[in-house]
Amino acid sequence: MDNLLEVDQLCVEFTTRHGSLRALSDVSFGIAPGEVLGIVGESGAGKSLTGAAIIALLQAPGRISGGRIVYDGQRIDTLPDDAMRRLRGRQIGSIFQDPMTALNPLLTIGHQLVETIRTHLPLSEAEAVARAVSLLEETGITGAAQRLSQYPHQFSGGMRQRIVIALALAAGPRLLIADEPTTALDVSVQAQVIALLKRLCRDRGMAVMLVTHDMGVIAEACDRVAVMYAGRIVEIGPVREVIHSPAHPYTVGLMGAIPSLTGERARLLQIDGAMPRLGATPPGCAFHPRCPRAWARCASERPDLMSAGATRAACWLHDAELLR
Repeated sequence: MDNLLEVDQLCVEFTTRHGSLRALSDVSFGIAPGEVLGIVGESGAGKSLTGAAIIALLQAPGRISGGRIVYDGQRIDTLPDDAMRRLRGRQIGSIFQDPMTALNPLLTIGHQLVETIRTHLPLSEAEAVARAVSLLEETGITGAAQRLSQYPHQFSGGMRQRIVIALALAAGPRLLIADEPTTALDVSVQAQVIALLKRLCRDRGMAVMLVTHDMGVIAEACDRVAVMYAGRIVEIGPVREVIHSPAHPYTVGLMGAIPSLTGERARLLQIDGAMPRLGATPPGCAFHPRCPRAWARCASERPDLMSAGATRAACWLHDAELLR
């Protein structure tokens, strides 16, 4: 199946008085209709920045400095602002991690839903209200017709996140960018939201990019996962393979830091050091100062993604010439 979204060699830079700082470097991946791709990594890895670049919400002085973004066969990173604004919301929906920042506290949820629907779809007021009720019911809001007149503060955190999901789906987008959609929620509500996203993806055939730092969410919700470090993808592949047989030392460290429910692991692994600051990325592989398996080549040459069994990893340990 052809990918709905193709991100090819994406680079993002921030221009400062001291020069340009590269925040994303050669990020490439695709998402097919009906597929959930997880993007995982530490804070500062570039996960949210990747999502913002795709939907053209980079804040100055950030800018796309290289690569391209193709949606449904059309290049969108070069679209004028007006054209991108029409695409965003209508074809590409977005969910953000704090539902209170996505909802206007001074307007009823019905007003916000109807306004969003009528902005993107040629519907009458009555038709938009009916669609708003249907969206709320689809996302699990009981008594939807009666709750249209209520304000965001009258809903729990989990309910507000469901409303945000309904807003993102208002115009029937084919691609959904979900940036930490479960971070502010307790564990039981997280599970409900994940189940909802999976059902919507399956029923609507949407492509979903799920940004998170939680490997548990990745394991539960995603088909494939891309692991990011210092603005680059260091490993990408099927979720089961990445979780159970990680090929990059950074992914190994991430998985080793997760507690075991069976008690098999007496002590959790710790990745020494910290992710490099923007503008202070070391030469070669950015992870090499923290890597327990680094060798001389890692400090001087930056590896690209290469075959590593069922996944692809940016690590010289999988260099075909080395393995001969």
